[in-house]
This record gives sequence, structure tokens and C-alpha cells, in this order.
Amino acid sequence: MLNYEVDPALLRDLVPDGTTLDRWNDKVFLSLVGFRFLDTKILGVPIPFHRNFDEVNLRFYVRREPCAEVRRGVVFIREIVPRLAIATVARMVYNENYVSFPMSHRLLESPNQRDVEYGWCTKHGQCKITLTAPGEPAVPPADSEEQFVTEHYWGYVKQRDGATVEYRVEHPPWKVWRAELSNFVGETEHLYGRELGAVLKGSPSSAFLAEGSPVIVHRGRRI
Repeated sequence: MLNYEVDPALLRDLVPDGTTLDRWNDKVFLSLVGFRFLDTKILGVPIPFHRNFDEVNLRFYVRREPCAEVRRGVVFIREIVPRLAIATVARMVYNENYVSFPMSHRLLESPNQRDVEYGWCTKHGQCKITLTAPGEPAVPPADSEEQFVTEHYWGYVKQRDGATVEYRVEHPPWKVWRAELSNFVGETEHLYGRELGAVLKGSPSSAFLAEGSPVIVHRGRRI
């Protein structure tokens, strides 16, 4: 997870109706996240040859407060997966902005360090996220930046007609490693636009590796 502090004005037009930007210490974050889906099922059914795959997404954070309940959520700007069928199903079910490109990942583990890499290739060249995390993972302290980024348990999607779809995401709190080194290289403008691409060309304000866990993504509903 590479996290970039961003001017809220760059995200204003992407915020789904009924939500507002979520902030940590008055900062708004954009995150570039790489991870592995493992043993994936859709509506409880495993799809042959589509159970284990990489994803890289660019996302930001929002909140909704129905009846005084605070629902902290994620909005995905662009999600990259390696198979066209996965991208097509995700676009049909959630109207999420999925695309498919050839992808790869690498994980090197030693007793004291983890080196992680996610890469994808477009007609504009190779893109790559790399991260080095030393030591042991820990549950983030309450109100920390790590907790803010990893513990958003709702997803929000702006629909073509202007409505918003809300869906719930279940997983336990994740342990995280603070990154010692992190980097993103590659052409960004064709995927994310000129302004957000410029943000990603800068250095992230923070970076960390999350342990992950079983996850349940519930079906969405219009709000």
C-alpha cells in the first residue's frame, strides 16, 4: 500500500453521491494497492482458472453517515487484473472501472524482511510497485494512519445515472509492516489522467505491507 497525500480538489468530481471525503488528521489520501486474490469464489462458486490472481488498484477514502452510523469506505478509480473475464464480470456486477493487462508478482521472504513486487504491462510500457518491509507485523494502533487506510469496511461506486451503489466488506483487522523502502515506476497518465498521474510520480507519504486475510464482499445496493 503506497499512500499519497492529495489535494481534495483532484477527487471532488469522483466522490459518489451521498458520501464525503474521509480524512486522517485532516489529510486526504490516494492509495496505490497491490494484492493477491486467493481461492476466490463468486456467489459461493469457484470459477476454474480464475481463483488466484493479482490486482492493483488506485483508490481513495470516503464516509457516509446514515442515521448517525459512520460507514467508512473506499472508492476505486481504476482496478487492474490479468484476465479479461475477471474485469468483465466486475464491471457488470459492480460497475467498477476494471481493465486487464498482463501482470506479475514477486515475494521474497526471509526471517527479518519481506520484498514484494507487483507489475503490469501496457502498450505504453512496464509499471511496477516495489516495497521492502523489515521486522514483524503488528495490529495498527487506534487512530493511526495504518488503521485508517486498512480499516474501511464499505465500498462505494458511482453509477452511470448518477446514483451510488454501496456494498459491505468483511475482514478482521490486518497486521501491517511499515515499509523501509517503496517505489512506483511507470507511465501513469493514460491510466489515471494527467493530474492523478502527476501525484503518483512523486514519493508516497507513507507505505506499508498488510498481512491480508479471508475477505467477504457482499452484494451491493443502491442508496
